[in-house]
Amino acid sequence: MAFSRFSPDATPAARIGLGLAAVGRPGYINLGRAGDLPAERTVGALRERSHQLLDAAHAAGVRYLDAARSYGRAEEFLAGWLADRPGVRDVVVGSKWGYTYTAEWRTDAATHEVKDHSAATFDRQYAESTALLGDRLDLYQIHSVTPDSPALRDPAVLERLAALRAAGLDVGLSTSGPAQAEAIRAALELRYENGPLFRTVQSTFNVLEPSAGDALAEAHAAGLTVIVKEAMANGRLAGEAAPPALREMAREHGTGPDAVAIAAVLHRPWVGIVLSGAATVPQLTGNLAAARLRLDPRELARLTELAEPAARYWAKRSALPWS
Repeated sequence: MAFSRFSPDATPAARIGLGLAAVGRPGYINLGRAGDLPAERTVGALRERSHQLLDAAHAAGVRYLDAARSYGRAEEFLAGWLADRPGVRDVVVGSKWGYTYTAEWRTDAATHEVKDHSAATFDRQYAESTALLGDRLDLYQIHSVTPDSPALRDPAVLERLAALRAAGLDVGLSTSGPAQAEAIRAALELRYENGPLFRTVQSTFNVLEPSAGDALAEAHAAGLTVIVKEAMANGRLAGEAAPPALREMAREHGTGPDAVAIAAVLHRPWVGIVLSGAATVPQLTGNLAAARLRLDPRELARLTELAEPAARYWAKRSALPWS
């Protein structure tokens, strides 16, 4: 299969995807997890929560689902949901390789995931992903590319990615860190036949951290679909944690700050999909309100004033505890 069959106009909510990072493992860095997840974060409890979210998302019109090898059992939960619902054939599935989950289902692990962009890790993790998702996998992405990552210059890795393209599976990359723009532009230099090697780029972009915006616009112009992650800044733009200006705007629109934060990203003409990282169905419902929210130029300009220097934003993100 291929990501190219994704249609952003399939449903009113199709430009919002569901990311499973927050519910595929017991520990993550989103704020408020103590109140979001079951008291006992067993595998069974998070499988049930994942399936509830997937059911609600599909019923609401979400059509892109995003997982990763490092999201604990997210691929397993997603594969089980798909197997239990054989009639659901209108979703597009993406996953990622490059991080290995090492926390062993603990929230207090010293290390939760280990990054390795080698060809050997690709071989192992691609086999693991396809063993679970089979032909339901539409998009396979390098996880969290930075300018110093070997993934964009290792001939063995690039050969494997080109082979996936030749076999009909689309490839993409995600980026992280204060130099996302540099990584995106380096990725655009890589070619496959007559166009870019990558079909998609998934990057952190929100009203606090907009530094990759110009590079993402260039990626869109080059034909890539832009997928935005962390539109709510790991919870910093939701509920009472949101900046006062965002909360005030949300009150004016009768929504939550999360919907305003996501809507601000959806208003960018180069954005294809914005991921919801909801951990509860009410959170998902609140996020999806962004699909019908319209912000005027004055409001959008006001939100740009919330931006932080990229280095400061990523330092704050690095300091967030796994919980």
